[in-house]
Amino acid sequence: MSRFLVQRLFFCAVLIVIVASSALLLTRLAPGDLTTGLGSQATAREVSDARARFGLDRPIMVQWAAWAARAVRLDFGESFRYQQPVAPLVLQAAANSAILAGAALFVATFAGVGLGIFTGSRRGVMPAIVRAVSVAAVSMPPLLTSLALLFLAARTGWFPVGGMSSSDAGQQGQQWNELAAHLPLPVLALALPIAATFERLQSAAISEQIHQPFVTAAAARGVPPARLVLRHAWPVSVKSVAAIYGVAAGSLLSGSFAVEFVTAWPGLGRLMYDALQARDLYLVAGCAAVGGAVVSLGMLLGDVLLALSDPRVREME
Repeated sequence: MSRFLVQRLFFCAVLIVIVASSALLLTRLAPGDLTTGLGSQATAREVSDARARFGLDRPIMVQWAAWAARAVRLDFGESFRYQQPVAPLVLQAAANSAILAGAALFVATFAGVGLGIFTGSRRGVMPAIVRAVSVAAVSMPPLLTSLALLFLAARTGWFPVGGMSSSDAGQQGQQWNELAAHLPLPVLALALPIAATFERLQSAAISEQIHQPFVTAAAARGVPPARLVLRHAWPVSVKSVAAIYGVAAGSLLSGSFAVEFVTAWPGLGRLMYDALQARDLYLVAGCAAVGGAVVSLGMLLGDVLLALSDPRVREME
């Protein structure tokens, strides 16, 4: 298991380096640069100073090497748009995104796996309805889901229509209450497609395992149906969900970009969008580095869960 984890951590580190470096280089190669944000009133001296300050006057590979040497020490440079170090900005936005993604993953896991056990082990009208809803939910991207939920919230007033908290929330208790009130809409928008995916996989897997000889033998010994499903069929079938759990966790990041923009959630996706608009290449690279870390950790989580549920995965490494 130790060798398995070391290999996966090495791949995670390589992925983060590739993603962050690609973001920096592609932003630098894109038409225009951050000095266009200075406006027509800026003098030639001001433009020259800004380019020198952010390394735009140097060859692209020289700039990347200097940035990479600082990034190893977790110094991602300074943001042109916000005139602040990149690291605190990115970490604050990542923390907001982590709250959203963690809540969405929690909801998707328990709802998807629970409903998958229900639909895979039963027949009737209700399982058929759940399966139909899952097919519809898995087909809708988070952008459309968030727009539909935003329209519903605006018409009914059930949830706040945007943001992470109200501007007048001052006390700590009020802030937590505001966060709890603002979470359901973006969490549902992110969780529904993933929960539907988990439901479909879990349902197919447990339906297959129920007809296996070891489950039939347990039923012949008089094991109750509920115990038969939960103690015999489900532990064997869970590896189908574990196999894609890391990919699903990583997909929360790409899905959250659209959801954060629609719901005005101050997370990493929103910050990345603002950085790309401003051609703020160090902020773009910092956001990409954290995004790559989130995706790689999600994949690591999925690999560990799969290895724990099926020891043969570790033996193949």
